[in-house]
Amino acid sequence: MARMKFICDAERCIECNGCVTACKNEHEVPWGVNRRRVVTLNDGVPGEKSISVACMHCSDAPCMAVCPVNCFYRTEEGIVLHDKDVCIGCGYCSYACPFGAPQFPAQGTFGVRGKMDKCTFCAGGPEEHGSQAEFEKYGRNRLAEGKLPACAEMCSTKALLAGDGDVVADIFRTRVVQRGKGAEVWGWGTAYGSRQAGQPPAGAKS
Repeated sequence: MARMKFICDAERCIECNGCVTACKNEHEVPWGVNRRRVVTLNDGVPGEKSISVACMHCSDAPCMAVCPVNCFYRTEEGIVLHDKDVCIGCGYCSYACPFGAPQFPAQGTFGVRGKMDKCTFCAGGPEEHGSQAEFEKYGRNRLAEGKLPACAEMCSTKALLAGDGDVVADIFRTRVVQRGKGAEVWGWGTAYGSRQAGQPPAGAKS
């Protein structure tokens, strides 16, 4: 079974926010929530880089570890999803996530946050695939339709890659070899372990 992962190539990202727009349009994301956002590192400094950030669907997800009601679960493809019917809106996950992925809608009276929302890798939720209930709570289930996440498909420079972790890592590794730089992928080591995309496995002969 494929292990789904995200990679954002900072050497290619042009901060167009096409991925952000695609996500909000595809899933009709509630006001105040950005399941994906573009962050610029060292803004205004020569050599600044932009990266597209969302839930990385970590191998050892901290949100799952701290949730007191166990509303998070992992699919066979390694995608970290949550059940909004179980979520109590405590906010622990938002504090634990190093990527700031879990967010709350900016609706309702002060202090009332409702159910947490986050990137689903376009894989829907626990409801029946393609159902109206699934769409209203989690957005469109593109993976059930045999498609990749909308953010990655919309990326004009193909800086944002999504899919089978081995495939996207091979694509990135090829880019690194061709351009001779950019082997470090922001967030990869934190989400998936110490090995960086574009780097050979530990102990491999050069």
